[in-house]
Amino acid sequence: MGSIIGGMFSLMLASTTVMGIAGWRAAFHIVGLISVVVGALVGLFAVDPHFVHVGNGEQLLRKSAWEEMKDLVREAKAVVQISSFQIIVAQGVTGSFPWSALSFAPMWLELMGFTHDKTGLLMITFILASSLGGILGGKMGDHFAIRFPDSGRIILSQISSASAIPLAALLMLGLPDDSSGFLHGLVMFIMGLSISWNGPATNNPIFAEIVPERSRTSIYALDRSFESVLSSFAPPIVGFLAEYVYGYNPISYGAGAGSVGRDKSNAGALAKALCTAIAIPMLLCCFIYSLLYRTYPRDRERARMDSLIASELQQIELERCHGLGDYAGSKDGTTVIYMEYSEEDFDADDDEKALMDQQAQHSGSVK
Repeated sequence: MGSIIGGMFSLMLASTTVMGIAGWRAAFHIVGLISVVVGALVGLFAVDPHFVHVGNGEQLLRKSAWEEMKDLVREAKAVVQISSFQIIVAQGVTGSFPWSALSFAPMWLELMGFTHDKTGLLMITFILASSLGGILGGKMGDHFAIRFPDSGRIILSQISSASAIPLAALLMLGLPDDSSGFLHGLVMFIMGLSISWNGPATNNPIFAEIVPERSRTSIYALDRSFESVLSSFAPPIVGFLAEYVYGYNPISYGAGAGSVGRDKSNAGALAKALCTAIAIPMLLCCFIYSLLYRTYPRDRERARMDSLIASELQQIELERCHGLGDYAGSKDGTTVIYMEYSEEDFDADDDEKALMDQQAQHSGSVK
């Protein structure tokens, strides 16, 4: 919902001026202000479960920053060595490349002749369809995983990534220049609904299955860092292809508005660059997913065995602690051990009887 409202608001604000400032500049300032407000609210009201106080008012024992860092590095190394993680990161880099390239979509629509309002409406249609596609992909992924545990999710993602190629070609190159906004909106809705299954249907569930529960935050964080850094090269590559390969003719600063013919020519060049930046990475993404057919079942079973072993060790430790008794610290720093005894295990005269037996044995040996 936030991306829908923000996208519509920014596109409508782009053609205006706010207190003498260009609308697109004002949009950046507003985003920065909202980020500061959200950060302050998180700091004031968000509760970190690691800092929850225990019943006696003392804070839970925490490791030092250096120990936390060493544990994080050790956990990251273990996660990076998982074959399925490496494959998903590789497909994620190629799969997120087209999404970054689509940052040029509003510019392409405006060069096609759509107004700011219509462009905003079309982009909202695409974002809304992508959101619905995530829900649909997650539901279908769960269904496919039940019927085909080793391959269902992978097949679904290959269908999703492969469908982006013909849909992008139809949207960027197949529709006529004088197409109505309805036709563009329909194709964008179908495209957004179809190409957004990879994360909720495959990547996120597989991540949860191939690592122990304690490492899930690390695997998600590492995946996002690798994908975000490498996919950030998509917009410059699209710009390079449009200008130096497909003949995009940028308007010089201060030259005024371009002609309709130049805009149409630039729209065609940008459409070809976008189609290239979508088709090739999605094709690679589809092929990379094929490697999961071999590694995913093996890594999933290994993670299950690790979790089972950890659970058994934890159960043994709990039983051992229960057998030793309950421990509590006294004020002078010593440790007090409370033991539970039944009436059969303890008799008040046990110590006296044992002492009398020892004395009798000793006197007998002296005689």
